[in-house]
Amino acid sequence: MADVEMPQLGETVTEGTITKWFKNVGDAVAMDEVLFEVSTDKVDSEVPAPSSGVLSEILVAEGDTVEVGARLAVISDSAGGAPSAPAPAAEEPARPPEPEPAPAPPPAAEAPPAPAPPPAPAPAPAPSPAPAAPAAAPPPAEVPAPAANVTNGGGGTVTSPLVRRMLAEQGIDPATIRGTGEGGRITRRDVDEAARGRSAPAPAPSAPAAAAAPPPAPSAPAAAPPAPAPSARGTGDEVVPFDNIRRRTAEHMVRSKATSAHVYTSVKVDFERIERVRRANQAEWKAEEGFSLTYLPFIVRAFCDVVHEYPHVNASVDGDSLVVHRDLHLGIAVDLDFKGLVAPVIRNADGKRMRLIAREIRDLAARAKSKQLGPDEVVGGTFTITNMGPFGTTLTLPIINQPQVAILATDGIRKEPVVVEGPAGDDSIAIHHVGLLALAWDHRAFDGAYAASFLNEVRVVLETHDWDAELA
Repeated sequence: MADVEMPQLGETVTEGTITKWFKNVGDAVAMDEVLFEVSTDKVDSEVPAPSSGVLSEILVAEGDTVEVGARLAVISDSAGGAPSAPAPAAEEPARPPEPEPAPAPPPAAEAPPAPAPPPAPAPAPAPSPAPAAPAAAPPPAEVPAPAANVTNGGGGTVTSPLVRRMLAEQGIDPATIRGTGEGGRITRRDVDEAARGRSAPAPAPSAPAAAAAPPPAPSAPAAAPPAPAPSARGTGDEVVPFDNIRRRTAEHMVRSKATSAHVYTSVKVDFERIERVRRANQAEWKAEEGFSLTYLPFIVRAFCDVVHEYPHVNASVDGDSLVVHRDLHLGIAVDLDFKGLVAPVIRNADGKRMRLIAREIRDLAARAKSKQLGPDEVVGGTFTITNMGPFGTTLTLPIINQPQVAILATDGIRKEPVVVEGPAGDDSIAIHHVGLLALAWDHRAFDGAYAASFLNEVRVVLETHDWDAELA
């Protein structure tokens, strides 16, 4: 028998939310087979089973948030899984001794007389707050009841960072929710149900006309948000709640737009030299590396060559100061099959040759799509590159990945007519592979001339570098 515990998914991770169980109680489980999916504030990960056997217990339901090290489930040996069921039967015979105190019914007869004394101390509403509350003091009776269910011993609401964000987004007071998680913890499911039920309780408070002044105030703001939603929905519309990664992305992007003074600068790059190198080396590269040689490693390599001349690009904002980073930890945005976005980090990218950069991009992207990344692999980036080129885009204006001060977007590269200057200074028209690079940057960190000069230098390196030697 083995316990399944919440793993330590990263140095800064203290808890996680179980988003999905891939096995049910009674299912056979093989060691290293994916058992459940956990979501943290940084990344979603699939966790393998620590041993083989039968999943005999699931102790934490989907949507519940628990701390690192908490017991989540129990895996029993395939042979030992069956005896665990008869165990309760063995306890049944142990209970016959209890029938011996059959005289217990007489005390039960004394229980009916007990109600007689309560009528005398009728003013004590403690045993039954529901009936006495409306007549005596409704507010005090309602407040302690939910508080006991959602608070810990110190009086603080028992929620995770994820649940607190959901409560804030929905505008829900945690004291009004009865937590169904362990120890009264409020879970994601509790918040979702409270959000769906807010429209129903709204009319109830309006009934007591005597206290008309307080009810209208809460009902007015609560009625405003739901009103537009139903009006925009049709009978066949599907409502898809935001999952954890969508909520995190939305929160991060909105905060970035509200924090940084976004400015966009772009430059057109002639990729013809790189395209010829790619065509000449593609077959050999694929045979050696097992994947195709794309434009992205060339762009990353050029960026690494130039960024040291423009150190404020590789920086972050801390209050009223600009923190210029010595090391370049480069985040590469990866699309998760249209179900989210994550930016795993290449550590010390400026000290690596293009072949190693290409391998790391490939490895991080593959593990991101299969949810095999650890939380520590998506933190600590000092600059981010997002690649929309494979989708044939023309110009992407990305949002800065806070607290960084800039992000580079690469778009589709396609054939276009360009003016080519010959050795004698004469001009001619040729068909070259051309694409745009767009830099979104924070105007607090530097100005337009700095951003334009940086982008131009990246362009020059891409167009003139000896890429054949780079691949040798």
